[in-house]
Amino acid sequence: MKLIGAHVSAAGGVGNAPLNAAALGANAFALFTKNQKRWLAEPLTPGSIDEFALNMSELGFSYSSVLPHDGYLINLAHPDPDKLDKSRDAFVDEMRRCEALSLKFLNFHPGSALDGNVATALPRVSESINLALGKTGSVAAVIENTAGQGNNVGYRLEHLAEIIDGVEDKSRVGVCVDTCHAFAAGYELRGEDDLDIFLEKFDSVIGLEYLRGMHLNDSKNPLGSCVDRHESLGEGTIGLGLFERIARDARLDGIPLILETPHPEIWSGEIDCLRKASEVN
Repeated sequence: MKLIGAHVSAAGGVGNAPLNAAALGANAFALFTKNQKRWLAEPLTPGSIDEFALNMSELGFSYSSVLPHDGYLINLAHPDPDKLDKSRDAFVDEMRRCEALSLKFLNFHPGSALDGNVATALPRVSESINLALGKTGSVAAVIENTAGQGNNVGYRLEHLAEIIDGVEDKSRVGVCVDTCHAFAAGYELRGEDDLDIFLEKFDSVIGLEYLRGMHLNDSKNPLGSCVDRHESLGEGTIGLGLFERIARDARLDGIPLILETPHPEIWSGEIDCLRKASEVN
């Protein structure tokens, strides 16, 4: 079964996110559990937690279909010790918010080396994950591949494998593949066989058992551009074919497939397109 949705708004309270997802015809969704552009947020109230649980239940969403995203300020690869500590504290808070909502995952960008030293940045990300897992009890840290913009790490599958290798509890770490990021980082995805090639490489380098979700985004920029600019499905330089193949691929059943495309007003149509493609034998 394909779990297809979008990164929906939680404005007005996290309990609104399942409502917004259901209105799109989605059976999966992503959300921010706090303002993604601020370090601090008020704790989730018991009322907001109960409302989220009630709406999840009444609308039939499974907790494994939800892929929350952490805030944009967090950089678990930061070379400055004080700023790294600030990011780690914020990440732990994000993990605890997910736990309070009974969510299973927290999706995050691995961060930026800033000093350009990838070799020292990747172990910092692993250690950041270890620290967060040690202070929480259940949520898995899901690393998102990046486009390779600036000094960002995580644009090669080998980077993600090295981060995972340094994580002590392998049961609580995984990967979310963003199609726009992968394409921008130089992974060809347009051809009939390219999804197979990519997934086989992912399996050999990382292991498909670590694939916990995908972000389905076309790209405004060409292959290998290292520029993270999302486009609506079929309207960018990747084209619709990849997303139809993802929708039909049984290896991608049971994980959240989340739109982050730039026009929310057509998300329901994009979800419907993917759903119809998934039903084609």
